[in-house]
Amino acid sequence: MKNYWSFLTNLRSFGAFLHDVIAALVAWGLSFLLRFNFEIPSNFYTHLYETAFWVALLQSTVFVLFGLYQGVWRFASIPDLKRIVKAVVVAATMVAALLFMLSPPVVVPRSVLLLDPILLVLLMGGSRFAYRAWKEHRLYGVSRLQGEPVILIGAGELAVALLKDLARSKQWRVVGLLDPDKKMHGRLLMGVRVLGRVEQLPEISSKFHATHIIIALPPEAHASRREAVTLANANALTALTVPAFDDLMSGRVSISQIRKVEVEDLLGRETVRLDNQGLQQLLASATVLVSGAGGSIGSELCRQILKFKPSKLVCFDISEYALYQLEQELLRDADTIELIFVTGDVKNKQRVERLLSQYQPKVVFHAAAYKHVPLMETHNVAEALSNNVIGTHVLASAAMMANVEKFVLISTDKAVNPTNVMGASKRLAEMVCQSLEGGTKSNTHFVIVRFGNVLGSSGSVIPKFREQIAHGGPVTVTHPEITRFFMSIPEAAQLVMQAGLMGQGGEIFVLDMGEPVKIAELAKDMIRLSGFQQDEIKIEYTGLRLGEKLYEELLADDELTKPTPHPKLRIAVARTADVLWVKNLLKWIASCQSADEATIKKELANWVEEYVESVHELTVAKHALMTNTITNTIH
Repeated sequence: MKNYWSFLTNLRSFGAFLHDVIAALVAWGLSFLLRFNFEIPSNFYTHLYETAFWVALLQSTVFVLFGLYQGVWRFASIPDLKRIVKAVVVAATMVAALLFMLSPPVVVPRSVLLLDPILLVLLMGGSRFAYRAWKEHRLYGVSRLQGEPVILIGAGELAVALLKDLARSKQWRVVGLLDPDKKMHGRLLMGVRVLGRVEQLPEISSKFHATHIIIALPPEAHASRREAVTLANANALTALTVPAFDDLMSGRVSISQIRKVEVEDLLGRETVRLDNQGLQQLLASATVLVSGAGGSIGSELCRQILKFKPSKLVCFDISEYALYQLEQELLRDADTIELIFVTGDVKNKQRVERLLSQYQPKVVFHAAAYKHVPLMETHNVAEALSNNVIGTHVLASAAMMANVEKFVLISTDKAVNPTNVMGASKRLAEMVCQSLEGGTKSNTHFVIVRFGNVLGSSGSVIPKFREQIAHGGPVTVTHPEITRFFMSIPEAAQLVMQAGLMGQGGEIFVLDMGEPVKIAELAKDMIRLSGFQQDEIKIEYTGLRLGEKLYEELLADDELTKPTPHPKLRIAVARTADVLWVKNLLKWIASCQSADEATIKKELANWVEEYVESVHELTVAKHALMTNTITNTIH
């Protein structure tokens, strides 16, 4: 009983207990008054006095046992009301049972037994919610007349969660909501009315003198979100949103984290649903190694892997600085997980073999690669082939020797019909892994994951555009019709893990990249979101760079795909290679170190049939690319 009654040492909790004892007495007396229309017969006054004390004692004891004094009135909520109702029902049942079983020499009308719990719930629950309303008004100064007027876009669960948060803010005053669902128009949410459709934003913002909107739409409402941002920009309104809708719903995000809408919010990527149970079985309490751990994808893989509590996470990268930055970040969240940070080159056979032999990882994610297309086209051709192909072979072979269960190669959409050395080298890396699958001396399964550009990664166009806009332009785009696939870094990392779980060996998983995005339109969106209007920031078209295609592909012409249980993953059935072919390939790459780059590119077509070095010039002629810089403004 010590734990139940420990609240007596807290003055506020004891005050709440006394309040409920008094409420029990008042409710019992009111029940008699209501039963007799406020004219209680004298003999029933006696019955009232004789029962009031022990009824209140019994009820208050039940309240203690139900833990009603462990909460704080200032934060009273529906769960607290539910506990009150349960406690009152139990107490009322016990009172009725005692009166029936003991048959005391008092008469309690049956209507009193029904009225008492109703009145008691009203008194106890009403007091708590009234105190919370008074306290919040005092703390946050909640008033319809204070704060800057703002319009919420959306009228679903996200909007409700945001309204609750905004109710405590002195900065914002929500004057209305807009939602594409006509059924919601005219309704009230948390006392705020849904005023109409999203396209009515100009007149409604003018009516209420609002200068900001906050978007509270689910990820699938991509079209409405883009429409709201477009209207906001056109009417000089600032568009805001929350960092992550899932975080808002789970309570991990507060109003202080509301931010401006970024271009990433307009790309319409849906939330990835992972097989958490399967990933838990694959990664929990296991040793996992990530090569290229300091890079964009590698570092995000490390973050995502940590969520599944491996016993050890080995972070391997050639860049000391990138590894140091990752170390400083991950050590804050590692808890009991052992983190190992190792510098080294994936081409260093002895170093790699010793590393895998020492730590015996269960899963290896191979993200280390040279991936910048123009840089790999000149002066670095031999090094691109060596790092991306020989490095993959060294790490994959060491994984086989160490009996790694899963080896996941992170590839690229540029490996499909490659027009550049980087893409061709990644296609060769894919074929190296496929050739090793099913080796007689190893149980290692090789899984390949192929996807396009990730937002915010090193070399991504978005950071480049941001920098150009910050300097007043111009924003440089290679061609008005160039398109690319985009996904976020967390989404890419999560799907890589999911593919690694599903892969049985030898598959090339192709991620669902959604719809291709025109880079010119992306640039225009970023200019508008930066607060600039037409003609303020110019766009210059500079012509395709060496090795660059107008559009990227995820599947080659001679490849087929088949579905998987995951809606965002498909399997490509592609041409494979055998061990002898790979052996000859490695000899050729080793010989390239002393060859000139023109010869290397010419011979590269012998190994990657889809690779055509002259495709750049053909594409230029076919699409009438501009060789001189053409200046254009936003349309």
